[in-house]
Amino acid sequence: MSVQLRRLALGVEYDGHGFFGWQRQRQSPTVQEVLETAIASVANEHCSVHGAGRTDTGVHARCQVAHFDSSAQRSARQWLLGINSQLPDSVVVLWVRPVSMDFHARFSAVTRSYEYLICNRLTRPALQRQRQAWVRQALDVSSMHAAAQCLLGEHDFSSLRARGCQAASPCRRIEQIGVVRRDDLVCLHVRADGFLYHMVRNIAGTLIEIGTGARAVADMPALLAGRDRNRAGVTAPAHGLYFQRACYPSEFGLPAECCLSDTDSHTGNGP
Repeated sequence: MSVQLRRLALGVEYDGHGFFGWQRQRQSPTVQEVLETAIASVANEHCSVHGAGRTDTGVHARCQVAHFDSSAQRSARQWLLGINSQLPDSVVVLWVRPVSMDFHARFSAVTRSYEYLICNRLTRPALQRQRQAWVRQALDVSSMHAAAQCLLGEHDFSSLRARGCQAASPCRRIEQIGVVRRDDLVCLHVRADGFLYHMVRNIAGTLIEIGTGARAVADMPALLAGRDRNRAGVTAPAHGLYFQRACYPSEFGLPAECCLSDTDSHTGNGP
């Protein structure tokens, strides 16, 4: 008798503090590891979990999209409540949806979005110390936003990827990027067809230097064209970074926030 597998997609929110990133590895715990353990307790079988993106140690997610296959017969509500009952407080599954077997959390994603948060005040943050970077020097947000617009479109981002990046191509297309201030909080938002290793954190580090006046807005085009990591800014701390969401064609039936909309298909320069 053949076993009928079903594929389930899920949205996951997590606080990356205390985890060695998303991907299962020798160091423990990881988000993938605790998810697989929780799912196994509900499915009564091991289920490999595949995510839309591999976040680093200390990086957070508002809605990481993942999928797994299981032969267990459970309703979406049973999966949701059962998995969450087995997860630590720092991880929660937001939704579970059955999807077709041709859905893949990583390879079916059309765009991904990240946010980088900076506490910009004289004194360091206490309550959000593991969830925001801190810059005590005043940041010129208008200069940071203007410099960020130089990154719109498809480029070779060799200057803004980590030296250990194993991606076959350094080219990516940024569809939307912007920097805004909300009182003492400076927010960088970026959406692209994909990201290189440490790319968003390197963009944030470079924009911070522009915001403090250590670099000029006019430096950004040459920095990008130079394709030299040494010309860009330092890598911003991991704990300020959030995986916002991945977006997919609407045919997969995911929640609205993870489905492509008309605005997602056009380049914009706002956050």
